[in-house]
Amino acid sequence: MFGNLSDRLVETFKGLRAKGKLSAADIDATLREIRKALLDADVALEVVKTFIAAVRERALGDEVSKALNPAQQVVQIVQEELIVILGGEARRIQFAKNPPTVIMLAGLQGSGKTTLAGKLAKWLKDQGQTPLLVACDLQRPNAVNQLQVIGERVGVPVFAPEVGNGKGNPVSVAKDSIKHAKQKQYSVVIVDTAGRLGVDEELMKQANDIRKATDPDEVLFVIDSMIGQDAVNVAKAFEDGVGITGVVLTKLDGDARGGAALSVAQVTGKPILFSSTGEGMDAFEPFYPDRMASRILDMGDILTLIEQAQKSFDEQEALVMAEKMAKDAFTLEDFLDQMQQLRKMGSLKSMLSMMPGAGKLKGQLDNIDEKEIDHTEAIIRAMTPKERRDPKILNGSRRLRIAKGSGMTVTDVNSVVNRFEQAAKMMKVMAKGGNPGIPGMPQGMGAMPRPQVKKDKGKKKAKSGNPAKRAAEISGIEPPKQGNSGSAFGLGG
Repeated sequence: MFGNLSDRLVETFKGLRAKGKLSAADIDATLREIRKALLDADVALEVVKTFIAAVRERALGDEVSKALNPAQQVVQIVQEELIVILGGEARRIQFAKNPPTVIMLAGLQGSGKTTLAGKLAKWLKDQGQTPLLVACDLQRPNAVNQLQVIGERVGVPVFAPEVGNGKGNPVSVAKDSIKHAKQKQYSVVIVDTAGRLGVDEELMKQANDIRKATDPDEVLFVIDSMIGQDAVNVAKAFEDGVGITGVVLTKLDGDARGGAALSVAQVTGKPILFSSTGEGMDAFEPFYPDRMASRILDMGDILTLIEQAQKSFDEQEALVMAEKMAKDAFTLEDFLDQMQQLRKMGSLKSMLSMMPGAGKLKGQLDNIDEKEIDHTEAIIRAMTPKERRDPKILNGSRRLRIAKGSGMTVTDVNSVVNRFEQAAKMMKVMAKGGNPGIPGMPQGMGAMPRPQVKKDKGKKKAKSGNPAKRAAEISGIEPPKQGNSGSAFGLGG
């Protein structure tokens, strides 16, 4: 979502870091570039003005002029002010003292309210709550049926006494759902309301009536992150017409400019509680302004990555796997288990994009094919248990049989086996406390700096006729001398 904005901000700061001392002209030039980047990202003009004014005031003060590294100080100021316009402190759902907690969802048609209702219900269920979905969108064709399908998919009951499709009273459904929730002792009620293609009087009246009938603890405004400047006007209309307590951003995985996300919290004065990043029911997470600011500035989001890993990986299984790695007993069955655990965390592309400096790997991330994991899984499953435990027995005929059984080629089978062997070697090094280095990754993302071999500009030495010695001479590593060198077995001091 923020790819273009992130690239431009990183490029701007790159020029700033090249200067040891910053003048007022340097800061003004940097702010001009930041202003253009924000406006091009469709951030509301009033938000841009407020942001630039705050950064300028701090950047031209003693905070930067007396700093040991002025460029880094300016970047820190920009990050802190980004956090402010994204809402500052993260806020969670306010639960009622006496259940059920009522959460009303409001927004335009097409913003993804119904799908989001299911994601929110699943998230609450995972938190130990007992949610109930309520179908109050009786206007849109098949909206009630869609919510029922989603409810079944996430394992959450749906209160839907009316079939909808333009028939029924949504206010009565909403009122009856609260009575039903109290009788059945549901802890949370999620009310999915109708939307319109645009803001109109009928939409606002219905939303207001449902609010009065249910007295919700939270009224969450669901907004499509891809609609740009219109997001500001729609947000204002809902805040004035219905009164919202928080915002939920959907479609953050889109390729639009993302100005809505950076504008809506500042314009409405209401916090962003959640964000949705895909079609899957797990593509949903609490919104943290500080983490989002770090993503925008290409500093990564390691905390979210760790939380996803903790949620997906079983601690006992991880300990067993660590023991196997230490004993060099890692097999293709373990390799398959690791891939399945990884898939539980979500999209591989989205996970890698949370790494610091991921913007430098944008081209590689765009080329990631998630189907490769399916192909790898199919190849491993086509093997016998004995072959998975001992890949060394995979001769030509066995590999041909595996290729036919998985619908792949022998070359694909060879590739999977080679990747497994590389992974096993890396894990063996990591188990011993080493850093294996990750090919293709830039410095700072797991790569070990390569030792620089100084070239002797003097007379060229004749290369040894001994192959082992010659390889050592080419690599620049002095081979161990035999004989008395201060230690037993000629290993050196």
